[in-house]
Amino acid sequence: MKIKVNDKIKILAGKDKGKEGKVVQIIHGDDLVVVEGLNLMVKHIKGQRDGKPGQKIQFSCPIKSSKVMVFCSHCNKAARIGYKILENKNKVRICKKCGEVL
Repeated sequence: MKIKVNDKIKILAGKDKGKEGKVVQIIHGDDLVVVEGLNLMVKHIKGQRDGKPGQKIQFSCPIKSSKVMVFCSHCNKAARIGYKILENKNKVRICKKCGEVL
């Protein structure tokens, strides 16, 4: 998967289409990403006998990685990612639109 933790991404489909956020977690087996503050769901928790009241908890649900695209800060657009090997044999990710290192 070409998306890494702490990447700035743009959502391409779904209820949060067009919004930008930061990747918090990646689930590799299912190709899912969790984005901070986006794709929020509410979980209702029932009250307990010993006096704890019921409550609503809001949390970010995972999104399929095919529905997000890395946001390039140099060209200010969502772009595809390519790879380039530098002179010192390091492999880096680059923006396919502007060619800058991400």
